[in-house]
Amino acid sequence: MPDDLNGANRHPAGATMRQVLEKLLDDGRDDALLRFTLGSICLQEADAETALVHLQHAIEFDPTYSAAWKLSGAALLKLNRIDEARRVWTEGRSVAEKKGDLQVGREITVFLRRLDKQCAAANKG
Repeated sequence: MPDDLNGANRHPAGATMRQVLEKLLDDGRDDALLRFTLGSICLQEADAETALVHLQHAIEFDPTYSAAWKLSGAALLKLNRIDEARRVWTEGRSVAEKKGDLQVGREITVFLRRLDKQCAAANKG
């Protein structure tokens, strides 16, 4: 018996979710949610460079999309672009706070504290 009885988790011709979403993009659909979702998937697949492109587009579509700011900082960190990650997270935290998105604001604050601790530890050695 299949795990997804209604077929909700199946994609055309065995395509991955990333491929399905990229096809939507190729077909002319482009919005903040699509770009954020693609960015998130790419980041999970360790494709931080592509993730960053999608997340930057998500922010261009909706500059108040605080979750996109959060993941954009994470992608930059994975690319070892530390100063840019700090700048994006700092701006993202401000966006989140202005929007009232307290959870994302708190998460970004934690990421910034960790980043500061890592940088301080690296400078001691």
